[in-house]
Amino acid sequence: MRYFIHLAYDGSAYHGWQVQPNAVSVQGKLNGALSTLLRQDIVTTGAGRTDAGVHAACMVAHFDAEGAVDTRRLADKLCRLLPADIGVYGIRAVRPEAHARFDATSRTYHYHVYGRKNPFMRHYAVRLFFTPDYAKMNAAAAELLKATDFTSFSKVDSDARTNVCRVSRAEWVQVEEDHWRFEITADRFLRNMVRAVVGTLLEVGRGRMSLEDFRQVIARKDRCAAGESVAGNALSLVDITYPQDIYLD
Repeated sequence: MRYFIHLAYDGSAYHGWQVQPNAVSVQGKLNGALSTLLRQDIVTTGAGRTDAGVHAACMVAHFDAEGAVDTRRLADKLCRLLPADIGVYGIRAVRPEAHARFDATSRTYHYHVYGRKNPFMRHYAVRLFFTPDYAKMNAAAAELLKATDFTSFSKVDSDARTNVCRVSRAEWVQVEEDHWRFEITADRFLRNMVRAVVGTLLEVGRGRMSLEDFRQVIARKDRCAAGESVAGNALSLVDITYPQDIYLD
């Protein structure tokens, strides 16, 4: 049977979600724990691939297991076996053809920035040493909703078959007086896309790039035209949505 597993993790200690040689990954830890508990080789497929140091308040992966699984009991055992920085929220049976990546209808990321020195935020947000114009950045962010090709914000050596994405929300939101976050939702994301978008928006916010310049960055379909990618530790995957009819319970 096929199952969806809903989990969260602090990505600080990992080289991203995906299994890779000679590096510790979240997927590797999850595969190992599931294989141990179910006494069979389990390989998970994630809804996406977060980069090194990136966090997830909501990640979904699917796996196949021989025979029926007591999902509540397995989730509890996984929480006890996995490291403290990986937590399992639940496991649900799904239709045999359900796919954690391809059936997702939207994904949402948040990126946090702050200004005044705050030792409690340094691991999960990026400190800015300038005060950006958030109104200008939101005007530029609105252009993302009109775009379809995001090549300018994609990792150059990406293996994606297409760079077409549909962004439905992109906005800077004030959390506290000196704390803002960028919220972006799309049907899919390219590798490094959110970090490149944020880096380019910050160029607008500090006056180094105009709104028209930002439009041209999108139009050129050239990664070199965009700003630098920002650090991964301030980025979190916070939501993934699916059609409800894929669940069996």
